[in-house]
Amino acid sequence: MTQSSITAGPIPFGTAFTDHMVTIRWTAGDGWHPPRLSPYATLSLDPASVGLHYGQIVFEGLKAYRRTDGSIAIFRPIDHARRFQSSARRLAMPELPEQMFVKAVADLVREDGRHLPDDHNLSLYLRPVLFASEPCLALRPAREYLFLLVAFVTGGYFADQPDPVSVWISRAYSRAAPGGTGRVKYAGNYAASYLAQLEATGAGCHQVVWLDPVERRWVEEMGGMNLFFVRGRGAGAEVVTPELTDTLLPGITRDSLLALAAQAGYRSAQERVSVEQWRFECGTGVITETFACGTAALVTPVGSVRDGAAGWQVGDGAPGPVTLALRDALTAVHRDRTADQFGWMHPVH
Repeated sequence: MTQSSITAGPIPFGTAFTDHMVTIRWTAGDGWHPPRLSPYATLSLDPASVGLHYGQIVFEGLKAYRRTDGSIAIFRPIDHARRFQSSARRLAMPELPEQMFVKAVADLVREDGRHLPDDHNLSLYLRPVLFASEPCLALRPAREYLFLLVAFVTGGYFADQPDPVSVWISRAYSRAAPGGTGRVKYAGNYAASYLAQLEATGAGCHQVVWLDPVERRWVEEMGGMNLFFVRGRGAGAEVVTPELTDTLLPGITRDSLLALAAQAGYRSAQERVSVEQWRFECGTGVITETFACGTAALVTPVGSVRDGAAGWQVGDGAPGPVTLALRDALTAVHRDRTADQFGWMHPVH
């Protein structure tokens, strides 16, 4: 990949891959094999690989950023390593040791970081994935796995600027079930969401909003992102996000924003918010802002909501001051424009 290929215009998400990748094999007899940094290339898989047939596949998503001094640092790699372990554990897969995960990420960034320009709208997205590679169609956990790490340069998932999105509340589909895989990054969770996302797009909305799978009443996530609500205005505003359940992904950006909200002096809470409450509090001016967050999209304002034939606007439909302040606080940590008081950034020397 050349520099010109990533600076000629907007970059579609997940297309501008860098030159190298990292692979690590695991076998039942020997455990984790030594990591291998190699040129980016196609894989050769046995047609009977367990991951292809039974979906033993988990992944992560994290980013590296160009700093003000020209260096590169990775955002919260240890926390992503731990969530990667949690996902693997839920799918009966071997857990990659934290330090091996972090070293693989740092090695790839060190090798391919030159592709990341000095552009505050761009970052290096890192995609680790673990899948069952054993050729066996017995219905049991595999005995061979492959860890794979690739990277690509990207701008914002929706746009480089925090433009508001419209959302569609899904009444027909559920993202996850109690006791299922909703709280881990399992590939099947995302494939199963496509139909609802197409329904949202067909209704003229950018994203789908998931409700709880039992009562179909409580707001959980937006697409693959966590949601936040802002009550009130100014210094007295309260930042609220749905409390974690076993059907809701514990987002690392979500956790970061709760910490930054407290640091900025906002009150914060984790509580259940119903669709009816969301609509009523927007109508009465109690909820003044709504935004989603995640590694790919950072902080994205929600401007309007559709629920079947009904719909409502959030605030004045534009990005709100609390949303923009938290987005700026997060990107300031990424870019080294403020002190990293939480120790989130992992420099790559």
